[in-house]
Amino acid sequence: MSDIADPSRHLVLTVDVERYSGRDNVLQWRVQQALPRIMQRAREELGLLPDGWLVQPSGDGQLAILPQGTSERTIVTRLAPTVDRLLREHNHGLAPEARIRLRIGVHEGLVHLDGGNGFPGEAVVTACRLVDSPQLKATLRRFPEAQVALIVSDRLYQDVVRHYGDLRPEHFLRVTASLPEKSFDAVAWIHLPGENAAAEQPSPATTPVQPSAGGQTFQHITAHGPTAFGNGNVITTYGSAGSATPHRP
Repeated sequence: MSDIADPSRHLVLTVDVERYSGRDNVLQWRVQQALPRIMQRAREELGLLPDGWLVQPSGDGQLAILPQGTSERTIVTRLAPTVDRLLREHNHGLAPEARIRLRIGVHEGLVHLDGGNGFPGEAVVTACRLVDSPQLKATLRRFPEAQVALIVSDRLYQDVVRHYGDLRPEHFLRVTASLPEKSFDAVAWIHLPGENAAAEQPSPATTPVQPSAGGQTFQHITAHGPTAFGNGNVITTYGSAGSATPHRP
């Protein structure tokens, strides 16, 4: 093993475009033109110099090994909101099928920079698995107005998000990012700029009942007197919408 140079510790950033493969050739071309420009503008706005960034394009995304000394706090807490705003500007006025929404994953660890076909290292594999996890994809689908879904490893959440007030920790959703076919499971945290990813979705039991077309719908209602379809009636409904049992006093 003496012929292998020592690895170095880096932040690893992965970016992936939602529903890229479902676009036609022209829209894929436009995505590939826009994505590098958007990421470059985000780096410039955040004062992240391009020197030392090792970027590996993948058509529908990017893998970037960030130079040592890059601010973890900036990448974890400020990159996604900046990209979210830039995407809103880019997507304004575009047809839905042409809009770009991104999944961003961030992890850190040891990376070999001299690989023959990429960047060997478990940290790179983990970052790629996080951004490809079904848990992240499902969360982005839950929030159709969001432009970016960020997922960070548990280590970065504990070290960065929990200790600083840049983003609200309680708005991060804790998940187990799982890809069984890749034998991958890892605790991670999801954040969507401007949204509360940890908010529970309403259960079916609390969903308001919609009236059926052309009639009235009743559910768990008791009415007395003339309002109950005639003097002296009492109407009580229970169970499914539309079931009514009349009672007379």
